[in-house]
Formats: sequence, C-alpha cells, structure tokens
Amino acid sequence: MFLTDWKDALFIHFRVDPGRLQEWVPLRLDLREGWAYVSLVAFTQKRLRPAMGGAAAEFLSRPLAGHEFLNLRTYVVHDGEPGIYFLEEWISNRLAVFLGPRLYGLPYRLGRMSYQTGAGYAMRQVVAGGHFACAAKWNAGDLPVASERGSEAEFLLERYTAFTVRGGKVRRFRITHEPWRKREAEVAIERRDLLGDVPMGDLCGAHYSEGLGNVGISWCRTAVR
Repeated sequence: MFLTDWKDALFIHFRVDPGRLQEWVPLRLDLREGWAYVSLVAFTQKRLRPAMGGAAAEFLSRPLAGHEFLNLRTYVVHDGEPGIYFLEEWISNRLAVFLGPRLYGLPYRLGRMSYQTGAGYAMRQVVAGGHFACAAKWNAGDLPVASERGSEAEFLLERYTAFTVRGGKVRRFRITHEPWRKREAEVAIERRDLLGDVPMGDLCGAHYSEGLGNVGISWCRTAVR
C-alpha cells in the first residue's frame, strides 16, 4: 500500500449519452438518472511513498513522488461495486509512465504540463501529441464543503475503487481518504483536441479542491467474484 497527497484538484464533469460512451468502456457504465458521465481531473501528486518503511522508504520513492496528472475517467459498476475507469491519463513523470501500466494497468501517457493555481483561479495546460487548455475560477471566499448525500457531486467525487483491464482481466485497486471538500467552479475550455474522439457530451459542472493528504492506494489485484 502507498500513501500520497493530492493537491489543487480541478474536476470538470460532462454528462453523456450512455449509448455513445459504452463502446469505449469494457465495463458496465454506472448511470445516474439515465446519464453516463466523464470527468477530467487535473491535480498535482506530492509525497507518494510506501505506507510502511518510514523516512528511508519515502527517500527511495522520490523519483515517483511528485508530478502533475490529468486523467479522463468515467463511472462504472463491476460485480455490484461502483468505481471509476480511466479512459486516458497523462502525467509528467517518465518512470511512472513505464511502471503504471505494468503494475496497475493504467493508460499512462507522457505529457508536458503547466499548472497554475491562485486565489480563486486555476489554469491547466497539457501537451502530448494534442493540446488541452482550460481556465477555472471560483469564489475564494466561499468555504469548501463536502458533497451532500445523494447529490450529483457525491456520485462523481466520492469514488473509492478504480478498475483497470489488462490482458483481458479486470483488475481493481482501492483508495482511502477523507471526503473531498470543494468549491463550485466555472470552467472555460480553450483547447481539447488532446482528448481525441472520446464522446464528452455536455459540460455539467466543475469543482475545485485544495486537496487531500495521506490518500491510501492499495495494490492492484485481479477482481474476482
């Protein structure tokens, strides 16, 4: 098991016709009121380290410890368990790009990233054979809050299982952390050709969170009934 900190997380959500999205996803989509969703999540990882081993283990893990992420994910159910499925992920760490697919089945691609965050705004740019760029703003004076039970935000943010498919086998790993505390955000997407032909549907909301500490990440294992 690993621990890490996820900082300056920007979530951008899209509501999609499930008939258009299902062909891109090898697991059953998790629907809400008949809609499927995809989300772009841009954040910075810091202090990835083994949960055991103390300072020595953290020192040895430094080559993987900190870098930016952009992931494109959707929401699925497998064996009755809700989770997320990554359609694409871009990161700025070459070693992680090598290890992620092999250890976790993650669809990592190397990207050049520029992330800026200030009081009430964020800018995100990723270049990796295509370009994604967006700007977000929120009211910095609003207190960040957890999602209301049963809300769309809870459905999208509070996911604690990730499924991957590699070699025809479904695998999963689990995440543990406190509930996300977030602010509502407004987002303007300036470029999105990086995303290719994935059906994105209509923008339906965005959130910004200052982040979480001590996020637990389990080993990835074959999902068995």
